[in-house]
Amino acid sequence: MIGSASVPSPADFAAPPLPADLRRWSDADREARPARLARLRARFADAGVDAYFGVRREHMRYLTGFALGDGEEKVAGVSGQFLVGGEEVVILADSRYSIQARQEAAEARLFEAYGNLPERWPEFVGSVGARRVAVEAGIVPHAAWDRLAAAAPHVELVPIENWIEADRATKEPSEIERIAAACAVADRALAALLPRIRPGVTEASLALDLEWLMRTNGAEALAFDVACLAGPQAALPHGSPRDVAIVDGQVLLFDFGAQVAGYRSDMTRTLFVGTPRDRDAVVYELVSHAQATAIASLEGAVANPDALPPSGRAVDAAARGVIEAAGHGDHFGHGTGHGIGLATHELPVLSQTAPETPLPSPTVFSVEPGVYLDGEMGVRIEDLIALDAAARRVERLTRFPREVVVVGR
Repeated sequence: MIGSASVPSPADFAAPPLPADLRRWSDADREARPARLARLRARFADAGVDAYFGVRREHMRYLTGFALGDGEEKVAGVSGQFLVGGEEVVILADSRYSIQARQEAAEARLFEAYGNLPERWPEFVGSVGARRVAVEAGIVPHAAWDRLAAAAPHVELVPIENWIEADRATKEPSEIERIAAACAVADRALAALLPRIRPGVTEASLALDLEWLMRTNGAEALAFDVACLAGPQAALPHGSPRDVAIVDGQVLLFDFGAQVAGYRSDMTRTLFVGTPRDRDAVVYELVSHAQATAIASLEGAVANPDALPPSGRAVDAAARGVIEAAGHGDHFGHGTGHGIGLATHELPVLSQTAPETPLPSPTVFSVEPGVYLDGEMGVRIEDLIALDAAARRVERLTRFPREVVVVGR
């Protein structure tokens, strides 16, 4: 059986970022934006467009500096949406966001709009001389597309997909630093929570405590809602905490992440409340071996200077093969991993249907195999991995122990 870890403490992990770190990262983004915009504009000629219309909040921050909170795009209207022309960037904002836009997107020109974008669309695109505008077909609703097309018949909307997502998959050094800082916030928070875990405490109260520990120790926000799932509930890969007490002998699965300076972490740990049952320990060892095999496949490829990084499909196959060989292939239905950064789930993808092209580099992604036994239990172990093929580096950014951790005794 895989070895047990000594119970970690918050002091085992990096301290929260300092104000100087936040300023340095903000400066790094500002310095990187011209190159990011240049890579976007380099696509224009091949696509036959002269502008790009951006609507995703992650793209707003990446290309303009304007930042909306998670879910805020639902109430912001068109504020933050932007147009990249050949020479300038124009950002939309109503009176609620105009000051923020001037502060955070100082290099962009502000264009005021108040929920009446189709009325203003001809003037908006005309201000950069655009006649063919690249628009993300998978994100802009069909009805909104039709209204914009009708508002300026002389301007062609050209459907494109994943231009910015593909660019964001390759991470700059300061982006990886922020993901690592978010990982450390999550590591410390779980370590601080361990003494509070005991039979009788509910899943919901532990999830709330873990959220509080992150928010008060370096996180500006959560990456997503905390999952805390005990016993049979751990077989739900994305279940929600209940007002139900945990009991001795159960597995206890936490899936959670922090956000630091816009960038996110994502980790899963399956703990044992009291002495692990034999069956549960065997499943845990299997999942741990599957994850280690996947990471070893990355390390082996990177160690060869003549080899390209493996594909996301190959890494998935490495983990999945271990689980299938143990007879649990039907109990591992999701992919092995996903990219992370300004969004919790982004490119690259590690799954059975992922492209067979090499993974981008440098990049960050999760490796998170799992086995889920309906009505009984589930185990998932998830770490974030930084891959830099040129530097021959595969680094685990999640530092919380992967070995068995027993709590509540």
